[in-house]
Amino acid sequence: MSGTQVITLGCRLNLSESEQIRAMLAREDDLVVVNSCAVTSEAVRQTRQAIRRARRANPDARLLVTGCAGDIERDQLAAMPEVDGFVANTQKLDPRAWNAPANVPPTPQDRTRAFIAVQNGCDHACTFCVIPQGRGSSRSLTIGQVLGEVERHLDHGAAEVVLTGVDVTSWGHDLPDTPPLGALVEAVLRRFPQLERLRMSSLDGIEIDPLLFELFAGEWRLMPHLHLSLQHGHDLILKRMKRRHSRADAIDLVTRLAARRPDLAVGADLIAGFPTETEEHHAANLAIIRELRIVHAHVFPYSPRPDTPAARMPQVDRATIKRRAADLRDTARTTRDAWLSTLVEKPHAVLAERDGTGYTPHFARVALPGTVPAGTITTVTPSKHENGLLE
Repeated sequence: MSGTQVITLGCRLNLSESEQIRAMLAREDDLVVVNSCAVTSEAVRQTRQAIRRARRANPDARLLVTGCAGDIERDQLAAMPEVDGFVANTQKLDPRAWNAPANVPPTPQDRTRAFIAVQNGCDHACTFCVIPQGRGSSRSLTIGQVLGEVERHLDHGAAEVVLTGVDVTSWGHDLPDTPPLGALVEAVLRRFPQLERLRMSSLDGIEIDPLLFELFAGEWRLMPHLHLSLQHGHDLILKRMKRRHSRADAIDLVTRLAARRPDLAVGADLIAGFPTETEEHHAANLAIIRELRIVHAHVFPYSPRPDTPAARMPQVDRATIKRRAADLRDTARTTRDAWLSTLVEKPHAVLAERDGTGYTPHFARVALPGTVPAGTITTVTPSKHENGLLE
């Protein structure tokens, strides 16, 4: 191989950071970087699998690991003969950590949607989560830095900007005067009237500030796609997770916002089989999908992570966790199919991707007719939906 290959696992923040790493190392030859994830035991397993696969495909390349698993599971990954070295997660955007030239300007990612990491790290202590161990405390870009990133991507043809981070709604807490996230979103929309689509990644609903709520409710360029870091639908489990919201908080937020913006599409992260979860708790988890009309559900079967409080709680057996995860996915699929039915025979502005599909503002995936150039926003009126795809 020649050049640098960057393999990305995990979150949108990792995706954004991988693009920057690829740009920094554009002049390097025979280098493979695995930007790893440790959010679940399955994510660590997939990281090991990606390392082995990359080594088989590139036997003579230098293989370096970075990302959360590279820090949290360092001993485990260092024992793998395929790995040549590590770059600390907190240093992976520093050219010096890679022995790369510091004066090489990063090239914007070659994607229709630009993922911009406005925040990194997390100050919370959810009992199931190891991410603060791999990402450190919350750190924010300034408004000026974010505007510079947005401008750079727009200049290179990005049709949509996605603001992302580890805990995006904590953006600004470490900046002078602690500006709310809504102030950042408003600044982006005001500065770039040519930006047609601004999307938010996963948000902690309890921290959505009044200005951000108003922008979601009334600004058409802010996409009607609210993805909540919900995690569960029962208050006792939320308390044991050490989440800061209640079931009622989530219902109230979605109800108020949907009343102002009827086309709102709700997504959520949900964990199946958290320690101590009973069938009653599981039923509440299923019900929250229906009550909030969650159409973009990310379901995670619980897996214990070392050195977390949840790992020391009474565990649910693996077969039950697997069954409950399947229940959640089935319920989410039913809810999503009903939602997709409401989108049929209606025109939608679709942002074309490179695989012959695209996405509506509320992130419904659409099969595109004929050849539509990637990055183009075109109007499509689907006649049906099948397997989660509008056609």
